[in-house]
Amino acid sequence: MKLFGKKKTPLAWRQLMKEKTRLAVAVAGIAFADILMLIQMGFEGALYNASIQPHRNLQADLVLIDPQMQTLFSVKDFARERLYQTLAYDGVESVNSVYIATGQWRNPQTRLERAILVWGVDPTKPTFKMPEVNQQLESIKPLNSVLFDIAGRPDYGVNADEFKKTKKFETELNSKAVNVTGLFVNGASFAADGNVITSESTFMQLFPSSKPDRIAVGLIKLRSYANLRRVQKQLAAALPKDVSVLTVEEFAQIEKQYWAEGTAIGFIFGLGVGVGFIVGIVIVYQILYSDVSEHLPEYATLKAMGYTDGYLLRVLIQESLLLAVLGYIPSFIAAIGLYTLAASATMLPIAMTVERAINVFILTVVMCSISGAIAMRKLQSADPADIF
Repeated sequence: MKLFGKKKTPLAWRQLMKEKTRLAVAVAGIAFADILMLIQMGFEGALYNASIQPHRNLQADLVLIDPQMQTLFSVKDFARERLYQTLAYDGVESVNSVYIATGQWRNPQTRLERAILVWGVDPTKPTFKMPEVNQQLESIKPLNSVLFDIAGRPDYGVNADEFKKTKKFETELNSKAVNVTGLFVNGASFAADGNVITSESTFMQLFPSSKPDRIAVGLIKLRSYANLRRVQKQLAAALPKDVSVLTVEEFAQIEKQYWAEGTAIGFIFGLGVGVGFIVGIVIVYQILYSDVSEHLPEYATLKAMGYTDGYLLRVLIQESLLLAVLGYIPSFIAAIGLYTLAASATMLPIAMTVERAINVFILTVVMCSISGAIAMRKLQSADPADIF
């Protein structure tokens, strides 16, 4: 405050620093609430990114899918001829097809079976952007040969170190003997705890009910001069309505939308963030309420000197914002460490993003501001008549 031209006093800062123990408790409480929100958002983002990572790894500019397809967990196939029809349009350079189904992988040590996502591809064409997969396509040409996703859950029984030494791993997939000829990294997702890539011929043997003329995803590669959006609109208008023409990112977002809105997962993570937000409000309110209660005579004196409730509210909001900043900094640092730990333990693509960091900081400021506004009710009860 400023009296008779004197220098302004940082009242909010001095009040916070006067009780260092209380300040430390407040900062720890806010940091806890922020960490809770950051972890919930981090895992939510990581799981969504993991679920759409296979989509983004596809070697294509446009994709064809059945309009009813929502997730890789439940694939809808369509006629392969639709994919070949796209070759008649200007701008389309080449096409490729992908078969997808969920199989049962047997752990040879425990003999337990676990669901795994199986990708059937043409071993003569690069289907994915992953170099380690493209370099090993020759190895899956022999029947019953597969590439195994080593970033999946360990329950499948494949040990990367042992495989690199022996170059041999045999097991059963859908009760049929298969041989692992190579490893790649993709990771678990909502749709499956792991992935294997095999040739179209092996895929048909593993899934006898599958038909060669019915595919799960059609990949379209455009010529360098082609305009992606123009070709997409042209194909969407010309092809029958039993297929959808999407960009790779649009295809990925369908998967993400399914898990975020079609299941309880989005609600659960949102609830976790909400709980952290409410916990933060309660903690900051208790700190500010205690501070106001202890300094009620001083606030009454300021009122007697002519300071308004509006001025005192600004002081309280300043305290709230200072607490928000002081609590956010350690939570941000701690969250980065927890993200690193979680990523190494779960193989999930969890990392701090600028958007998430900004969003949580804004939530922290709002959280502390709400607490300050609520605590103002106690401040308004400071009556100068009580002390004179």
